[in-house]
Amino acid sequence: MIEPFKIDGHSVVIGTTIGIALAPDDGSDPENLLKCADLALYEAKSAGRGCYRFFDPQMTFAADQAQRLEADMHRALDSGEFELHYQPIFDVANNRICGVEALVRWQHPTLGLVSPADFIPLAEATGLIVPLGAWVLQQACRDASHFPRHIKVAVNLSAVQFRKSDLLDTILCAMVDAGLPADRLEVEVTESVLLDKDVSCLTLLHHLKGMGVSIALDDFGTGYSSLGYLKVFPFDKIKIDRSFIKDMLEREDCAAIVRSVIELGRSLNMTTTAEGVETELQFEMIRAAGATFAQGYFFGHPVQKSALDLGKVRCLKASVAERAA
Repeated sequence: MIEPFKIDGHSVVIGTTIGIALAPDDGSDPENLLKCADLALYEAKSAGRGCYRFFDPQMTFAADQAQRLEADMHRALDSGEFELHYQPIFDVANNRICGVEALVRWQHPTLGLVSPADFIPLAEATGLIVPLGAWVLQQACRDASHFPRHIKVAVNLSAVQFRKSDLLDTILCAMVDAGLPADRLEVEVTESVLLDKDVSCLTLLHHLKGMGVSIALDDFGTGYSSLGYLKVFPFDKIKIDRSFIKDMLEREDCAAIVRSVIELGRSLNMTTTAEGVETELQFEMIRAAGATFAQGYFFGHPVQKSALDLGKVRCLKASVAERAA
């Protein structure tokens, strides 16, 4: 256990994370050794800090790949390689599609479709998530302006966008340019946005909520302080993480958590969305538990706007709900 230091009456905790390179195996001159040690240190930080890592040649390959991908992302923003796909969100009580979530995809000219799991963390680490996120907001609002009036569009926001951009102006410009009313936009944030209880972040969220934009807390239940964040800000919606939905058929504890979150949302006047619904049985269970909305492959895979048939999906799922009633 790390013991704190007392400095000028304050308790200070100091941790150590170490990257190690060995001569002559990893290099024979100080410059190369320091470079290798730095790569090992980066790996140790990625592992959660408070640990050490020895340099491995594979680290150089991974760093070179990330560097090339970063350069490609700069080009991709200018050449229009990013595109939005939309996944339907189903209104359980009214048996119809009520919204879509905008999900960014990267069609790389040589690598093909790059997974968001590969480029989103890199975009956040390099700050490229700011221009990319601005484009996503603009394009999602433009597309949503052509959807039926009852269809809302949900857009994910990164904590980096809150810290490194004038996010309020970006959102306002996107809505105004598209002619999209505020009540048709929903922004999804994870608890990382509120981790430091930053007053400016809370102020921005309150401003958006006051305008009529819906605010959803994403990935609920996967962090350490999710319940505490419900006191920090009055969210409109809680999104139940897909990991609980996936296991609720086999594990009673997951089913109990899903039911409890739905009841918690109801008591706090917050709607709930069950993510990752893939089967009719899962849908029946979250419907019986009282979930407000549902989202997952059962209602449709993420597709481009041109392939999004909201009417067809709505009719199909309405008939399923009627059979389950």
